[in-house]
Amino acid sequence: MGQTLTGLLTSVRAIAGRPGTPPRARPGGGPDPELLAALRHCGDHLAALAASGPLTDARRTRLIASIGALTTACSTPGADAFDALLRTGQQALDSGGDAGARLALALADEATVLRARSKGAWRLRGNALDALGRSEEAITAYERHLALQQNAAASRDVERRIATLRAAGDRIDEALALVGGGEGATGAGVDAGAVRLSRHLPAADALAAFTELVRLRTAERGAADPAVRRLAALYAEHRRLADRDPMADPLLGGAEPIGVPGLRRFLAGRTVCLVADTPHTAEQEQRPGSSLAALIGGYNLVVRCDAVRHAAPTARTDLHAVTLRGDSPWKGARWDRRATARLVFGDPLPHWRLALRSRLVPGAQDRIGDATLRRPLHDPALLAEAAADADQPASTAFTVLRLLDFLGTPARVDLIGFEGPAALPPREREWIGARTGRTDDTAVRITLR
Repeated sequence: MGQTLTGLLTSVRAIAGRPGTPPRARPGGGPDPELLAALRHCGDHLAALAASGPLTDARRTRLIASIGALTTACSTPGADAFDALLRTGQQALDSGGDAGARLALALADEATVLRARSKGAWRLRGNALDALGRSEEAITAYERHLALQQNAAASRDVERRIATLRAAGDRIDEALALVGGGEGATGAGVDAGAVRLSRHLPAADALAAFTELVRLRTAERGAADPAVRRLAALYAEHRRLADRDPMADPLLGGAEPIGVPGLRRFLAGRTVCLVADTPHTAEQEQRPGSSLAALIGGYNLVVRCDAVRHAAPTARTDLHAVTLRGDSPWKGARWDRRATARLVFGDPLPHWRLALRSRLVPGAQDRIGDATLRRPLHDPALLAEAAADADQPASTAFTVLRLLDFLGTPARVDLIGFEGPAALPPREREWIGARTGRTDDTAVRITLR
């Protein structure tokens, strides 16, 4: 990786020019000055990475690959490098830390100059400013994004983030008014703390100043004072808003959390089929008079897994199971397929919680699996077995099958359509083969129980 990084840095500097020289477009229709400036920012970041020692972080590796793609696009005549520029900015943001956020902001600045009406560029700028704690500037960038965004569904996350940032700032404003107004509100220490606190400060500085203000006010008037109690409540609300956005519907439309006992009751005595998401199965399921559609319709519970890309949105789903993948699984598409129950498998716990907050849709499920069901194949307390091989994580279908087998309450469990490209890995097929009661080739059905 060291040689690759050095070679890429050389290529970037060869295209963008030496450090300290103004970026200029090359003769004959070369890259725009903004792209050359973006490459210079990337070169500076690569130089810092090279000086930091060996790279073992997968997120930084992906950023380096993205910079390589941007470099190639900038050096290819006639190529449109704008999308590569935005992807590199997002990878910089995903790499974490202030350095990554600063690179993302620098690239977003060049992108907004290059295309002032790009909603992607303004959202990247808002996200970068947000990551750096520059809330008021982030709101302005987010609002520019919303003014260009035509998709109402895609706007909800940004609207919610703007509301959160404004609410956090409002807590600061109310705290300042509380300290600055009313009889006996003055005091040398409190005044100094109040002056340092502002909604326009970077988030970390604002939090530190808010903490100091609460400490000084409490020392001056005591924790039992009503104004101090209100100040402490505002501080707690500000801290919560700094950690996460509030959920539009914390109760998720009245969805009931269920654990192992609740899932066992939900499955008790019912026939269950796990349907593979393939074009053939989906087409047969929707065809009037299809024998496969009639077969699936005869089960008490229909289970589908992960992103259901082929089955129609109206196709019956009684249990939807999904496994969180990647470094930031909370950024995926929202789970809006209607299901009676939804199980989300994932680790670590903070990522699982954040994914539920970000991706669950109120009203899309009646029951949602709680934390006791988030990692059944890795929890000896649940399956009383060793953890699965980390190098070969279990498929979602296999996780569901093992869980159903362990619970033992369904009257029957069948797999439908798991052949060809949809076949499970050998290790999982071996486990299924040892428990198969019979196979129906006509319906491509495997009966476990």
